[in-house]
Amino acid sequence: MRRSVDELRAFYGDPKGALVRRILAQRLDDAWGTADNCDILGLGYATPWLGQFTGARRVIAAMPGGQGAEPWVAAARNRTTLVDDRALPFPSGLFDRVLLVHAIEEADDPQALLNEVSRVLSPNGRVIVVSAARGGIWARTESTPFGHGRPSSRKQMEGLIRRSGLEPRAWSQALYTPPWRAALPLAEGIEQFGRLILPGTAGLIMLEAGRRTYARSRPRGNAITALNPVPALNPVGARSLPHAKMSATDAATRRSHLVQRAEPLYVGDPCTD
Repeated sequence: MRRSVDELRAFYGDPKGALVRRILAQRLDDAWGTADNCDILGLGYATPWLGQFTGARRVIAAMPGGQGAEPWVAAARNRTTLVDDRALPFPSGLFDRVLLVHAIEEADDPQALLNEVSRVLSPNGRVIVVSAARGGIWARTESTPFGHGRPSSRKQMEGLIRRSGLEPRAWSQALYTPPWRAALPLAEGIEQFGRLILPGTAGLIMLEAGRRTYARSRPRGNAITALNPVPALNPVGARSLPHAKMSATDAATRRSHLVQRAEPLYVGDPCTD
């Protein structure tokens, strides 16, 4: 069962939640910046961080039905929708960036959720999945949302990502500070110490992924020499008058110019990295 939206809102309003917000915001800024000209989807409970993508073209918060939804943005037109995380109500390839927080740990079917994320991701899109780390103290503390559901290891998360047709690109850990109020004032030093000395105690694991890219396969052996260098489809012009005939050399030169001016079918990701 998912934590309710009221529990999540209350957690991120207290000092422990504020620490998580600050640490994760720094990592997201390093990874995506302001996400200029991007269409962004936040899935799960990602609203504490969606406001930092000030250059985005469109930002939507999708909250699972078992969790419940809250209005967001507070001082503007609502951009929150309640969804079935196994069948997202968005067209394929719509989003340049997808951020998942409190999404996979308590999902009924994490693989189906990530399959849907893969579907709605644009060809050059990027996904960041944030999950409670299996070896961290936070996953053992039921007073926080990270102490519920299924925490993940890096290997487990990579397996889910790959089975959804995506490829892991980068990963990181954070939240070494234990969820104790007395430790919060020392958080900056604890984070630096834990990252260098005790990496296995991190409370959060973050994995970034994108679509798989495949190299074009080349024929083997003598098959390369059998390829016909002449294009399979040649434009046929109007019948030339006798005085307008071109020599074979002129015709070949003209064809080469046409090939050089040909434009690619896909010019790249409109979302600026």
